[in-house]
Amino acid sequence: MEDQIISSELLKKLEKLSAKYEKSGQKLSDYLDGMIHTQYLTYWDYVQLETLLSLQRPKTELKDEMIFVTYHQITELYFKLILWELEQLTDGSVTEPKIFLDKIQRLNRYFQQLESSFAVMTEGMERDQFAEFRMALMPSSGFQSVQYRLIEISSTDAINLVHPDHVLWLSSESSDKEFLDRLYWKAGSRDTETGKKNLTLRQFEKKYDEMLLGKLADFRSRNLRQKIQPFIQESEPLSQQIIAELRTYDHLANVYWPLAHFKAAVRYLINGKDAKPATGGTNWRKYLPPRYQRITFFPELWADEEKENWGKSWVLKNIPNS
Repeated sequence: MEDQIISSELLKKLEKLSAKYEKSGQKLSDYLDGMIHTQYLTYWDYVQLETLLSLQRPKTELKDEMIFVTYHQITELYFKLILWELEQLTDGSVTEPKIFLDKIQRLNRYFQQLESSFAVMTEGMERDQFAEFRMALMPSSGFQSVQYRLIEISSTDAINLVHPDHVLWLSSESSDKEFLDRLYWKAGSRDTETGKKNLTLRQFEKKYDEMLLGKLADFRSRNLRQKIQPFIQESEPLSQQIIAELRTYDHLANVYWPLAHFKAAVRYLINGKDAKPATGGTNWRKYLPPRYQRITFFPELWADEEKENWGKSWVLKNIPNS
């Protein structure tokens, strides 16, 4: 009988639940009736395991394509986590320096996981298999990852994402459409001789340009760069640590991550002096190396010499003959 006695602690919890449901015109007793028949939650239901494992659908029978598609899906899940943190960092809800620092560290942790795990791609597939199944994927391309574009737009002012050749065409008064048309990655998906957009870019623009225009407008005044100033003042005790983490984030997103792709492209697409085109037709030798784009989310946190040599040390260390 003792275990059937309702304790005062349990009564307090029931009162809180009752108050919660009363606010929306509901009755606690109705929900308790439902709970009698509710099944216990299982791990496989919580993570939607069967659905998750059904999403890997290779286009060929070559075994290593499973590695390729699964890793790209893992990447997109990490991008989702990054965007989850960026939304909280930019929606005005984070006002404490310690919480701000914690969330920047989370961004870095996710990108570090991505960068360190990229050996799954650079070392983990047979070159001959990749050469075969990649042709079945045309014209799709990792270039078409809209979540990565949203990470960029959420992280900095649009002018910092503009291709260097087009910066002089734009000002703070330029429209979002003018910015969108001149973002650095659009230049990487055009025919090098004619300048015409390839199919990969045209597909991407048709599906996402309207949404991206809305995001550019939304983040004009609330991107991460716009939010860092209160946290990097010299009077703020955590400012130097926050600056260090922001620099790390800049490096991870704009040097290490694109160059991890560049390293994979060098391994799988270069045979002797010949270079194969990317599946999406992107000019990857000009598009991926950061030294050509020099994209930085927080240019004020870097010295001119650092920006001038953006990504150079990584290339010399990892791809000395590139």
